[in-house]
Amino acid sequence: MTKSAFMSCARSALLAGIALTLLSGQLDVHAQPAGAIRRTGFLSSNSATAAAPFFEAFRQGLRDLRWIEGKNIVIEHRFADGRFERLPDLAGELLRLKVDVIVAAPTPSAVAAKDATRTIPIVMVAAGDPVGLGLVASLARPGGNVTGLSFSVGLETVGKGLELLRETLPNVRGVAVLSNPANPSHALAIEDVKVTARSLGLQLQLLEARDRGELDAAFGAMAKERVGAVLVVPDALFTLHRAWLADLAAKNRLPAMYGIREIVEAGGLMSYGPSMTDLYRRAATYVDKIFNGAKPADLLVEQPTKFEFLINLKTAKALGLTIPASVRLRADKVIP
Repeated sequence: MTKSAFMSCARSALLAGIALTLLSGQLDVHAQPAGAIRRTGFLSSNSATAAAPFFEAFRQGLRDLRWIEGKNIVIEHRFADGRFERLPDLAGELLRLKVDVIVAAPTPSAVAAKDATRTIPIVMVAAGDPVGLGLVASLARPGGNVTGLSFSVGLETVGKGLELLRETLPNVRGVAVLSNPANPSHALAIEDVKVTARSLGLQLQLLEARDRGELDAAFGAMAKERVGAVLVVPDALFTLHRAWLADLAAKNRLPAMYGIREIVEAGGLMSYGPSMTDLYRRAATYVDKIFNGAKPADLLVEQPTKFEFLINLKTAKALGLTIPASVRLRADKVIP
């Protein structure tokens, strides 16, 4: 056989082999190439520093599921630094990067992400009343492009914090409630707090703060009204300024209940709420399921399963406050 004849036969055999493979369905010309990297957006209302332990918990959750940054996943993160008005632009940046999924935390970020897209999957984290805010149709059947984890089992988590505050201070009659009006879930949470306050016979002073300057003004108003304690509704702004917030409460000699442990670790008196690091870690399971073909509409919204009650005894001593044994024994962690 001549060389040209041999080459012609070889080409024919190769073409025949490819044709046979295509016909047998063994080669999918549309399949995603092996080792393709998935792109995840991470949208936070917080600052990078304040959100660091939460972001790391999410990354660890991904690693546990074998999603390794730089190998098979890239995380594009955007932080609003407590300025909620920046969230729509930050969400738009993630869309332009063509992310495959957006992890949005907490409530304001989830709302901004949903306003930005109705097609890209969104995993919300620590969202307050996602049904009431219209983020999902129901917890069991979200029905759209949003799923994930709620902040509480209903809104009563904040009310539970008020109950613990009253148990700690049985003689208190007036309590200030500090919220951020820019957070869409706070109006709903305050309605629940009002119900709890009526059952406890407490008078509430409702105060708002959108930035650090308004925090100062709010505590000035508390001092003028001579309230006996303060309940702080959980919010990214308050987490961002947690040391300043704890210091304001100390300077005004106000026992305070917060919704996340990080403020107590920064010097606050007490906190009650879900474990935020646990929620962020669990968010990775939603990303994994979506990357493996699940649709957000079919993934039920999970509620917290791990709650934490912290007490800072050093702060209590500085306030001249004795924590009742019945309260102290219920704490998951006591900071000496």
